[in-house]
Amino acid sequence: MQRMLTVILAFIGMVGALAIDTYLPSIPAIGREFNVGPVAVQQTLSIFLFCFAFMMLFYGTLSDSFGRRPVIMIALVCYTLASLGAAFAPSFGWLLVCRALQGLSAGAGSVIGAAIVQDRFSGAQAQKMMAHIMMVFGLAPALAPILGGWLHVHFGWRSTFYFLTGFGALMFVLAWRALPESLPKEQRHAFHPVAIAANYVKVLSNPRFVLLSLTVGLAFGGLSLYIGSAANFVMEILHLPETAFGWMFIPLISGMVIGSAWSGKYAAKIPPVRMKWIGFTIMLAGAGIGVVYNLLFVAEVPWAVLPLMVFTFGLAVAMPAIQMSAFELFPDNRGLSSSMLSFIQMIAFALVSGLVAPLLFGSALKLACGMLAGLVLAFVCWRISASKRFAA
Repeated sequence: MQRMLTVILAFIGMVGALAIDTYLPSIPAIGREFNVGPVAVQQTLSIFLFCFAFMMLFYGTLSDSFGRRPVIMIALVCYTLASLGAAFAPSFGWLLVCRALQGLSAGAGSVIGAAIVQDRFSGAQAQKMMAHIMMVFGLAPALAPILGGWLHVHFGWRSTFYFLTGFGALMFVLAWRALPESLPKEQRHAFHPVAIAANYVKVLSNPRFVLLSLTVGLAFGGLSLYIGSAANFVMEILHLPETAFGWMFIPLISGMVIGSAWSGKYAAKIPPVRMKWIGFTIMLAGAGIGVVYNLLFVAEVPWAVLPLMVFTFGLAVAMPAIQMSAFELFPDNRGLSSSMLSFIQMIAFALVSGLVAPLLFGSALKLACGMLAGLVLAFVCWRISASKRFAA
């Protein structure tokens, strides 16, 4: 049952990742069809991420009030319809609207999935479950750009949105048939806007929670920097075709999958604090190697992407323990705390991919330095959160 739940939550959580990564090889073609420049086309990603982040504020608290299962299923219906609308977009404005609607509906699975884990498990078992979900979930960003490139070359950019439509419909059927409700009615909170607002204030006024959330967001910022720059990095810097996105995403996500497997295996044996130190040390090694390589050599595969694999291995080792530390601060508001953590993470993702990444286009060294800078800031936030002043 636990393995089945892991697979279900991971696949439903993939909805957002697929909506981000599958269409990346088509970004230049979308710009050509609608006669808009690279910065404008980049907003199809940015608007998705901002809407994704905004709605994450509400999915957790909605599921605390109405149950986990109904909120996920309604969101999947909206996502499927938005994906279909994007596939038929007659104008760039229409596509932006549909991407916004996709973003508003795509985050339910990941936010509520984390709350479901907290409903059913605790301590090392919950950390292990989160690591296993991340391991399965990690397949989506690795395979999506490869599949998207293949679909684009053979059927055009609209085919990627037809694929997202089909996947959303399939996930709705999976949730309807197999997703259990983990929050009994007697444990739900009444939906009172004033009380909900007070809970948000309580969470956001906790400095340790905010620092841990910033740690997650800034660490993932290195990953989002490369995802936001994927088309430019693969086709302009590495000089590879649309079908070669696997050169970037397979090493990047392989590190995350292997790191998640390792983290899950040793979650009960290695204390969380030590796990965080191990993860940050590995991330620093990956980011540092990337900077040194790009200082000395011209970027080419496979050497330009191998440091990303090291970085994401460390990311997958550290993040489950950090996320659990944040969730444990508010055991009575698991959905809300999951929402806030995801919101801060996705705002960082949106800002980095939409605003920072375009500034670094065309330079592998700038991207590597950006990843290292984000990691240093994440480390500082984590160490401050662990100080005696803020430690629980």
